[in-house]
Amino acid sequence: MIALTLPQSLKTTPRLDRWVRFNADRTVTVFSGKVELGQGIETAIAQIAADELDVALERLSLVAGDTTQSPDEWYTAGSQSIEIGGMAMRLACAEVRSLFLEVAARELEVSVAELRVLDGTIEVAGTDLRTSYWNLAPRVSLVRDATGGAAPKLPAKYGLVGKSARRRDLRAKVTGAAYVHDMEIPGMVFGRVLRPPSYSATLAAFDASAIRAMPGVVAVMVSGNFIALCAEREEQAVSALQAARRAASWLEEPLLPSTTEVRDFLPALPSVRSISHRQGATSIADSVQHLEARYSKPYIAHASIGPSCALARYDCGKLTIWSHTQGSHHLRGQIAQVMGVAPADVEVIHKDGAGCYGHNGADDVALDAALLARACARPVLVQWTREDELAWSPCGSAMVVRVAASLDATGRVVDWQHEIWSHTHIKRPGWGEGINLLAAWHMDPPFPVPPAKDVPQPTGGADRNSIPLYDFPAQEISYNFIADMPLRVSALRSLGAFANVFAIESFMDELAAGTNTDAIEFRLRHLKDARAREVIEAVAKAARWTTGEKGNPARGRGVAFARYKNRSAYCAVIAEVEVGETLRVKRVIAAVDAGQVVNPDGLTNQIEGGIVQAISWTLKEKVLWDRDRVLSRSWESYPILRFDETPEVEVLVLSRPAEPGLGVGECAAGPTAAAVANALFNAMGVRARDLPLTPERIARAIN
Repeated sequence: MIALTLPQSLKTTPRLDRWVRFNADRTVTVFSGKVELGQGIETAIAQIAADELDVALERLSLVAGDTTQSPDEWYTAGSQSIEIGGMAMRLACAEVRSLFLEVAARELEVSVAELRVLDGTIEVAGTDLRTSYWNLAPRVSLVRDATGGAAPKLPAKYGLVGKSARRRDLRAKVTGAAYVHDMEIPGMVFGRVLRPPSYSATLAAFDASAIRAMPGVVAVMVSGNFIALCAEREEQAVSALQAARRAASWLEEPLLPSTTEVRDFLPALPSVRSISHRQGATSIADSVQHLEARYSKPYIAHASIGPSCALARYDCGKLTIWSHTQGSHHLRGQIAQVMGVAPADVEVIHKDGAGCYGHNGADDVALDAALLARACARPVLVQWTREDELAWSPCGSAMVVRVAASLDATGRVVDWQHEIWSHTHIKRPGWGEGINLLAAWHMDPPFPVPPAKDVPQPTGGADRNSIPLYDFPAQEISYNFIADMPLRVSALRSLGAFANVFAIESFMDELAAGTNTDAIEFRLRHLKDARAREVIEAVAKAARWTTGEKGNPARGRGVAFARYKNRSAYCAVIAEVEVGETLRVKRVIAAVDAGQVVNPDGLTNQIEGGIVQAISWTLKEKVLWDRDRVLSRSWESYPILRFDETPEVEVLVLSRPAEPGLGVGECAAGPTAAAVANALFNAMGVRARDLPLTPERIARAIN
C-alpha cells in the first residue's frame, strides 16, 4: 500500500498514542491540538474520529490544547482545523483501526476483510466470533509513529461525517461551566493589571505601599511599566486597581499619527516594496480602457464581548495555566522564556473564553496570571478590563489597496495590477523571533519587541487573496511592507483577505458598471474555475438575481465572490441593503463550497457568524486615537453591530463528499464587505471605497 502524505500535524507529533487512547471503561479519548473557539471544531473532529474508528459519538471524548497530553498542532487559525487537524485525526484513527484489525484477524484466525467494527466491537460477520478495541488494547502498542499507510474510509462508508451533530460544547457554555472566567480552585485570589495609558508612557512615580495596605490586597508587583495586583475578593481587586490608577503618574509623548484616516498616512510611512505575484505581459495594443481606484480598511479591534482572562497556579516551581489561547504549545514556550524556567515546568491547558477571531489578549493575560501567581504564591485569576481589551490587545492591521485594470474592446480585462500598503498580520507568541507578549515588553528589564515579518505566499498575510482567481492574462501584485506600526497589530480573522477581496470585488463591480455589463455576468466572463462559477450561479439563483437589475435610492443589492486563500472554501454572497439615516443590511444569501462537509449545521453557523461580523466591520468598526493614545476604549467609542441590526441570513452549502474538506471560518468576510458596498452603489450610484461605510463617509462619497 502506498503511504499517504502525512499532514504537518502528524509530522510534528507522529506517535499514535498522542492521538488515540482506549480507556478501561470502554470509552475512547482522542487528543487534538485544535481548540474550541466557538467554531464547533470539537464536535467536528469528534465526528471524524468516531467515524474512522467505528465507535459511537457518545463513547468518545476529546482533549484539546493541553500541552501535557495534546499533540502540537501549531495554532488553531487560518481556517485549517478541518483541512489539517481533521485530516491528521482521520489518518491517525484510520491507522489505529487498521492495527487493531490486524491483531484481531490473527487472534480470530480470519482475514481482515472478514472483520467489521460496530461501536468498538470487532466481529466476524455471520458468526459469534468477536473481540473489541478494549480487549485488544493491552496487546496493541500505539507507541509507534504514524506511517500514513492505512487508507481512511471512503465517503460512502461514513456514518457520522456529513450529518449535523449536536454541539458538544454548548451545554457547558449555557451553564457557565465552560469558561476560564468562571473557574474557581482552592486558595484562588483575583488579579488585575494596571496598563500604561498609552504606547509611549513610562512610569514616573507610583506608591505601591498605599495599595498593599488596602483591604484584601495580597500582593502588588511593580517591574518597570508593569504593575499588577491581586486580592482575596474580586471587588477588592477592582477597588485596588482604581486606586492604583489614581496613584500612578506617567510620562507620555505624542507619537501617534495626527489623523485616523488610513488612506492619508499609511502609504506615506516608510516601507519595503516587493512583488508577490506576476504573470503574463501587458499588451498596450489590446487596451482601450483603463480604470483604477484606491480602497482602505482601518485598524479593527477584536472586540469580543468578554474580555480576556486566565488562571495560573505556581506550585513547587511548576506553573499550570488555564487559557483561551489559540496556540497552547507556543504560549508555553514563550512564558517559560519570560519566567526563566524550562518548558517542561509549564503546563498550558486550553479553557474556553469569549469568541476569538485571531490574536487577541488571551496570551497576554496568561503571562499576567503566571507572573502574579509566582509573586503571591497563590492561584490567581486575572481578568482584563474592557478598556484594556480594546486599547491593548492587538488590532487587525490597517490597509490601503490600489487596483488598476486595462480592458480590451470586448470589455475583457487584459491587465490587472494590485498594490498593497500594510503592516504585518501576525505577531503571535511563537511566530518569528523573540517574545510577543505584552507584559514582557513592559517589565524591567524589558524583552525587546521582536521585528515584524509577515506570512509569505502561497497563503500570505497582507497579500492574502490579493492574487485574483479570475483569469486575467497579465497581472502584477505588489506589497509595500510597513515594518513600524503606530498601533499594535497581529492576526485578525481573514488577515489581509478582508481588504483585498473588498477591493477586488468592489473594483470588479466598477468595471462591470463601466462596461455596462451585469455584475454576475462580468465575473463569470472572467472565470474558468467550475466550482467558482457554480457558487456564483447558485447564489444568483437563490436570490433570484435578474440580469442588469437596478436598485432605487432606498434599496439595493450587491454581489461578491472569493475563494479564501485561493485554496480553501469558495463563497459567493448577495447582500440586500436599505438606505435611510444609516446603511442597514436587511438580507444576505451566501453559497459555499467547502468540499467534504463534516457537520453541515456547524458549517452554516460559521458562515452566519462570519457574515454578521463582516457587516459590523463594514458598517461600524474603526479604532480611533489622538496623538497620545488609543481612544476606542468602550462600546460608545468602538460600536459593533447590535442584535436588532442583524440581517436575515441564508446559507446554501454545496456539499462535495468526495472532495477534501476546505476551511470555511474566514471565507465569508471579504465577499460580505464587498457585496454590501456594491449594494450601496446599486441603490444610490455611490461608490464608497473607504471602510467603515458610516453615514459621514457615504455623504463624503456622494460629494
